[in-house]
Amino acid sequence: MRITQNTLLKMYQNGEKFTILTCYDASFAKLLEKAGIEVLLVGDSLGNVIQGKQTTLSVTLNDMKYHTRCVAQGVTNALIMTDMPFGTFQESPSLAFNNATKLIAAGAHMVKIEGGRTMAETIQFLTQRGIPVCAHIGLTPQSFHQLSGYKLQGKSDAEATILLEDAIILEKAGANMVLMELIPAALAKNITQTLNIPTIGIGAGADCSAQVLVLHDMLGIYPTNARFNKNFMADASSIEDAIKHYVKAVKSGIFPGTEHHY
Repeated sequence: MRITQNTLLKMYQNGEKFTILTCYDASFAKLLEKAGIEVLLVGDSLGNVIQGKQTTLSVTLNDMKYHTRCVAQGVTNALIMTDMPFGTFQESPSLAFNNATKLIAAGAHMVKIEGGRTMAETIQFLTQRGIPVCAHIGLTPQSFHQLSGYKLQGKSDAEATILLEDAIILEKAGANMVLMELIPAALAKNITQTLNIPTIGIGAGADCSAQVLVLHDMLGIYPTNARFNKNFMADASSIEDAIKHYVKAVKSGIFPGTEHHY
């Protein structure tokens, strides 16, 4: 049965966590789906782990369309979420809609947009026109230069208040989910308890409705020293086994553990 945004909403309402991993091709799409991953994120992280770039900023819409088509070829039931790359949505809601329709046509079921309250108008524009959106707050890698690197967000009371307000505003604008990256676990818990839509965490503690990791990170392929990551291949006999361990760990609440929190 095809997993939809309503499937994920019902899981959230029932207190059941769901799992997300990045995916960039048909072969891994089949494997991830078989192992029980509900959502495949065609992430602009492909700029790092596939293209070898230092940031995601050079990833193009054509890159995202290509990899979305590849993933769609390997999927039967999983929901496909695709990142809108840098420069394809910031200018105006109409530009964002035009580019989002191309990703949907390529096989995406939902798009992900980085940014706080400044993206509320765009998210409303898209969702009112039939395109589901996952908002992305906290560390937003496309703002790498403005943020002066990959740093923990929401550390001060003032910053935490802004992020909580952003999440509320984006939910009201129509966001179907909110991804929170690299923020204190206590703040992520507060935001999760405040919203009425699922939250996704990466470096945001265990109280989110779902967790996401970059596939190459959790398989130990891509060199990373991020505190929130865990190499699930370390104790696995195969890639499929590692992915199943990840699914079990997230759904049981074992991962992320306190050692992965900020």
